[in-house]
Amino acid sequence: MDVVEALAARSGTTCLVGAGGKKTTMRTLAARTDAVVTATVRIPIFDRWVERVVVTGDPVSAAERVDERPLGVVPEREREDRYRGYDPSVVDRLARAVGDPLVVKADGARSRLLKAPADHEPQLPTSADTVVPVASVRAAGRPLTDEHVHRVNRVAALTGRSPGEELRPDDIAAVLADEAGGLKDVPDGATAVPLLNMVDDERLAATAREVARAVRDRTDAPRVVLAEMRAADPVVDVV
Repeated sequence: MDVVEALAARSGTTCLVGAGGKKTTMRTLAARTDAVVTATVRIPIFDRWVERVVVTGDPVSAAERVDERPLGVVPEREREDRYRGYDPSVVDRLARAVGDPLVVKADGARSRLLKAPADHEPQLPTSADTVVPVASVRAAGRPLTDEHVHRVNRVAALTGRSPGEELRPDDIAAVLADEAGGLKDVPDGATAVPLLNMVDDERLAATAREVARAVRDRTDAPRVVLAEMRAADPVVDVV
């Protein structure tokens, strides 16, 4: 299955949450669609992913005025290495106004492999059609520490693991499938499509399938996507 179809990102608003591959997934989707790319949280500079980035307080006018696609829209360059994101209500207006697919970064993870959201996360627009909770399969076998996990205590609460304990495949599934984890605040009517990233060998593929089956057992997600987003053909399997 093509990655755009697998993640239901051909049209509508697709929001990325979680850890272990949000940015590479957004870059992959931008390269394969005529998307407008934006964020409701801070986002690293992404000018090389898109044809053009417009820094504006009025992304609707920018999207209507500028023909280049994929197009990035952000409200402000906060510092040299990152932009700020819009309030989710602004992204809702953008979604209503433009017919292009919209790809949105809706939380942060400080480049970790796994995360659980804080009280103020994620920052999902109500217009989200698809929410993609992301985790890296490489979290399996790693200790539950700040080196690998964002918000260790919250992941510990969802998994029953103590900080420092080794994470197992079922722990990753528990985080992805929980309404206090990867499914937190998914809007009514939106579809969640969990993504396991960094599946770049057969051993990791076997682990990812184990995680995916556990996610399917816990949720009504239509599928779990296994991928290596740095590959030319990113989709490894769909469970």
